[in-house]
Amino acid sequence: MKHQELILASASPRRIDLLKQIGVDPAQIIPADIDESELKNEAPRDLALRLAREKARAIAINNNGKFIIAADTVVAVGRRILPKAENETQARKCLKLLSGRRHHVYGGICIITDEGKEITRLCDTIVKFKRLSTNEINSYIESQEWEGKAGGYAIQGQAAAYISFIQGSYSNIVGLSLYDTMQMLRGNDFFTK
Repeated sequence: MKHQELILASASPRRIDLLKQIGVDPAQIIPADIDESELKNEAPRDLALRLAREKARAIAINNNGKFIIAADTVVAVGRRILPKAENETQARKCLKLLSGRRHHVYGGICIITDEGKEITRLCDTIVKFKRLSTNEINSYIESQEWEGKAGGYAIQGQAAAYISFIQGSYSNIVGLSLYDTMQMLRGNDFFTK
């Protein structure tokens, strides 16, 4: 099955690998340089969708006539949005908050078609961590897998041993729901015979 050229508006190696897993090899990878700060009183699900939309639009400005896909992942406990852990202190706080609790991983996806049509979708995956011991948290911090990860963990690594329950898309937790992405691409004539 052939497909048209696609620009991925992300520098995430996980999203590149996920797209390749479903046979979509981006022709270009152009990270969108946008302000990812949350707005006052913005719900986590709204933040994920807005950032995906803004990333896609930022790249679409200079790339008319091409398919563009952008995504954003937001990890939240209730309405509390967890950061992309940039240091050990942030990662440790995230893990302590997630310990023994369920949380949501919201994945916003935005596709702008070659004709300029904009399609968005929100994926919501519920994840439950086991109660983490101090030793488990310390061990995970030492792994450094948390660096730059929303919520301070990467499910495709050692953190998988701490997760007792998932409801929804596994690939959404990694960075992009493959089911939803494929449905959006197929429904908008990305694939040709």
